Amino acid sequence: MPDIINKSQKNIVYIGVGSNIGDRFNNIKSAENNINSSEFCAISEISKIYETEPVGYLEQDKFLNCVFKINTQLSPEQLLKFLLKTEKELKRERIIHWGPRTIDLDILFYNNLVISSEELIIPHPRMHERMFVLKPMCDLDSEYFHPVLHIRCGKMEENLKSEQTPPVEWIP
Repeated sequence: MPDIINKSQKNIVYIGVGSNIGDRFNNIKSAENNINSSEFCAISEISKIYETEPVGYLEQDKFLNCVFKINTQLSPEQLLKFLLKTEKELKRERIIHWGPRTIDLDILFYNNLVISSEELIIPHPRMHERMFVLKPMCDLDSEYFHPVLHIRCGKMEENLKSEQTPPVEWIP
């Protein structure tokens, strides 16, 4: 696969964003600015921001979560490298699995591609289990069709609401 897809092609990608260390709003804004400063990516929409309880490792502060909808000319692999570089620039440290972080940038969807490699899985493999991903994703496109689970995001959110999940609180 080429490093950069044809420059005339615009790929639609949804990025899950989370932060729970330091100035969480500023961390999200810095990630937004970093993505928009790239000549190969541009954010077209941002969901509402939600405050959520941690999942997995619970001994940490609450997260702020949202979803960015971006247009990119980068291949999925190059976009992953770019997002990891952005996390590093914003002082992300990977010490505890599912632990605290200044910023977390996950590719949720890339067009309708299905990728499963050692480095990259698209669609995100656990998004259907996480209200902190589904709620902001549905703010942007509740009709988006999951190419593996064959279900719309709004239906995944509805299904998860019927289970006991940590609350997701909108931060105006």
